[in-house]
Amino acid sequence: MSVLTTAAPMEAKSSKGLPEGDGWWFEPKWDGFRCLAFRSGDQLELVSKSGKSLNKFFPEVVERLKALPQQRFGLDGELLAQDGSDWSFEVLQARLHPAPSRIRRLSLETPATLVLFDMLVDVDGGDIRREPLKVRQARLAAFADEIDSPKLTISVGTAERARAETWLAEGRLEGVVAKRLDGPYLEGERAMIKVKRVRSADCVVGGFRYASAGRVVGSLLLGLYNGDGRLNHVGFTSGFAGIDKGALTRQLEALCGGVGFTG
Repeated sequence: MSVLTTAAPMEAKSSKGLPEGDGWWFEPKWDGFRCLAFRSGDQLELVSKSGKSLNKFFPEVVERLKALPQQRFGLDGELLAQDGSDWSFEVLQARLHPAPSRIRRLSLETPATLVLFDMLVDVDGGDIRREPLKVRQARLAAFADEIDSPKLTISVGTAERARAETWLAEGRLEGVVAKRLDGPYLEGERAMIKVKRVRSADCVVGGFRYASAGRVVGSLLLGLYNGDGRLNHVGFTSGFAGIDKGALTRQLEALCGGVGFTG
């Protein structure tokens, strides 16, 4: 096979709870950019979930991977960026800038970390996607033994469901992904299970915006009161059925006026 490929990443289907039983492997659901990395000699390609090249946006990751002794590989992972000590999706999004000078500056100011969690192509160029996950994990671990960079690392994981449940309960992760240890890498299929951490709140509608096309409601602006009784804006919702928008718009317009968000 050709090492440089635009293989689609294996994806996950949503679930309300983690699967039970033996044979599962649990990893954090990272809040970053999915990234496949393929190398063949001097050629290296970072491929996004949509199949587009990420090379120009993350030159420091390209340089880091090219500096490795392994001349062939295919990896699956997640690009992450930090804001202080925390991972930040917003900082990562800022890296997608069209200006080369700004890209280079951001690569120095907010260098991305590539967290690896699967291997598709072995260092001998062999396609190992049909091998079970536990075999691919062993190959990835052997690959990582030669990596000396804190910005290239293997994702933490566990076969203990109870530990994965604590990750969800602690609230520091976006969620947890479950994979079968005996499962192959099924390109483009939803063969994994993801459980997202969900937080809910009873919010106040502090305002609304009209849709871009037509004078009907496009979104509701949501708020929560703080300890001082001030209304802070916390988000929005826009999931309305088209048939309801006219009546909802009339209701909202009748309530317009007065003070909105005060926090």
